[in-house]
Amino acid sequence: MLLAVIAACEVGFWVLLVAGLVTRYLFRLPKLGMAFLLAVPLVDVVMLVASVIDIRSGGEPSFKHSLAAIFIGVSVGFGHWTLQWADGWAAYKLAGGPRPDKPRKGTRAKAEFERRGWYRHLLAYAVGVGVMIGLGLLSGQGYDALLGPAWTWTIVLVIDGVVSFSYSADVTEDEDREPRKKVAA
Repeated sequence: MLLAVIAACEVGFWVLLVAGLVTRYLFRLPKLGMAFLLAVPLVDVVMLVASVIDIRSGGEPSFKHSLAAIFIGVSVGFGHWTLQWADGWAAYKLAGGPRPDKPRKGTRAKAEFERRGWYRHLLAYAVGVGVMIGLGLLSGQGYDALLGPAWTWTIVLVIDGVVSFSYSADVTEDEDREPRKKVAA
C-alpha cells in the first residue's frame, strides 16, 4: 500500500507541476496556475503521513519507508529550485520570456552554482536521513533497517561534493571577460 502511495505522490508531483505551468502560461490563468504550483509540496506531506500511518499501524520498517524519506528529503532540498527552474523554462518556451541563464564553465558563477547544488543535496540528505531515523524511532523497532540506503546516499553525497567543489578550482576567468584562448605549443 505504501509503495502505491509513494508512486502516486511522485506522479502527482509532476502532474501538479506541469498543470501549474500549462495553466499559468498556455491558458494565461496565473492565479490558478499558482494554486497548482502551491499544491506541489502537499504530495510530500501525503507521503510523510502515509509513512507514519503505516509505521504506527504495525508496519515493519523497510526500504519503502526509506524510499519515502529519500523522496521527502529530495523535495525539501531541491523542490523550490526545481519549481523555479521549470517556471523559468516554461516562461521562455511558452510565453516568450527571457531564456534562463546558464553559467558558463570556468566562471565563478558556475562554481557558485555547483556549490549551491551540493548544499541543496546536503539539505536533502539531512532531511531524508532525519525522516528515516524518526520513522525508525516511531516504530519502536529501531532505525537500522531504514538506514541501509543512507550509506549508499552518503557515498553519493561525498562524490557529489568532490565534483561540485572541483568547479571552484577550475575557475579560469571572470564572467565579464572573454574566455581565455588556449595557445598551441
